[in-house]
Amino acid sequence: MKRKTNVVVTDNTDTLKQGRFLTINRIFVTGNRITRDRIILRELSLKPGDTFFSNDLAGILELDRRKLLNTRLFNTVEIKTLELEPLKIDLVIDVNERWYTFPAPIFDIADRNFNEWWQNYDHDLRRVNYGLRLYQYNMRGRNETLRFHAQFGFQRRFELMYRFPYIDRKQKQGLTIDLSFTETKNTAFKTDDHKYVFLKDEHILKTNRLAGLTYSYRNSFYETHSLRVEYFDMHIDDTLKLLNPIYYKGEQLDQQYTSLTYTFNSDRRDFISYPLIGYQFMLQATRNGLLAKDDLNKFETTLTYSKYWDLKKNYYLSNNTIVYTSYPDDVSFINYGVLGLRRQFVRGYELYVIEGPHFFLNKTTFKKLLFSRKYHWSMMPISQFRHLPLSIYLKTYADVGYVKNYPDYKERDINTRLSDKLLGGTGLGLDVVGFYDLVLRFEYTINAETEHGFFFHIKREF
Repeated sequence: MKRKTNVVVTDNTDTLKQGRFLTINRIFVTGNRITRDRIILRELSLKPGDTFFSNDLAGILELDRRKLLNTRLFNTVEIKTLELEPLKIDLVIDVNERWYTFPAPIFDIADRNFNEWWQNYDHDLRRVNYGLRLYQYNMRGRNETLRFHAQFGFQRRFELMYRFPYIDRKQKQGLTIDLSFTETKNTAFKTDDHKYVFLKDEHILKTNRLAGLTYSYRNSFYETHSLRVEYFDMHIDDTLKLLNPIYYKGEQLDQQYTSLTYTFNSDRRDFISYPLIGYQFMLQATRNGLLAKDDLNKFETTLTYSKYWDLKKNYYLSNNTIVYTSYPDDVSFINYGVLGLRRQFVRGYELYVIEGPHFFLNKTTFKKLLFSRKYHWSMMPISQFRHLPLSIYLKTYADVGYVKNYPDYKERDINTRLSDKLLGGTGLGLDVVGFYDLVLRFEYTINAETEHGFFFHIKREF
């Protein structure tokens, strides 16, 4: 006769809701074919032997579930409890791992965003890069990342990066090593009315080499400190210097320097890929020119704060503030600070780059969840792609920004139309959020210059 075991699987049962002190006995991990247990256990606030009040269990497990999802190693995470004794429980963590190998052809536009390529450059297919991109996530099951980039076309680029999130037993210290080489026959050499002007030639106009080493220290779940050392070696053709005398300072055609960057990141967002609750604070300070022989002497800092509110009934509010400042303000063109790169732009000004040693940006978005569903594609032979979440948000937004102009532009009375004045943009849009961090943004915006139009973006707004 088989002996029956008194095991009860619970998820916030009435027994636990009565309120009592419980002790974690064991923690089991299932579903991780590649990821090592210690990478998963590192994200948990509960450890074997910990004692806590049962009424707090649901909140603790939900926070731990979110932390595991924010590693971007898993499609889904489920944490259950097994109660073997009245005052002891086991935890069972069931994960569905993502697909970690992404070899993909490169067919990208060379411009800052789709809108600039489509409108400013008449969707010219000659401004396209092609090649091969390889991402290998979760190397050796330790959440390590390998990135290889071989690109041709508008810009020739080779890049190799390897990231070790943890190099010590306590899993608090990490290292990232990266190397890159870029050369191009078509490059921006100046700005006219806040738009880049490009030069194309039959020979190489610009060559960049970069070597970087980043040390990170993550003492808690939410705060990370990092220190990055970089070496830059850049060379330009004399044609660029003739067309723009301040492309590099002086008569030189080369710029070589070292830099040191400190970054502090406090990240308490619910889901990094598309946050709805929480906040993120980031401080970044960079000293360019550590050695006396370096060709660049510049100090710059960036403060970023993002806040997200759940207003209930599927309404959400978010706000993002960025403050950038740099010294001195007589650097060369290639080292100018710019509002208009990456996600740092006022919506409605996607077609412009507004240069200045100091700028301020604030974005506010109010949105309503229209649709949210998780599909399970059982016929898909690859299990990592069977989980298909889809959410759609209707939103309205308002952005403001301000850029202080460079003295050189003021003296020559160029690129002054959008600097030293308040910038603003507002509009309506739809966000489509899919699997593997895919975010498609469809926006119709009008800016303070009364310019308006449709803008398309990939990835979240901030």
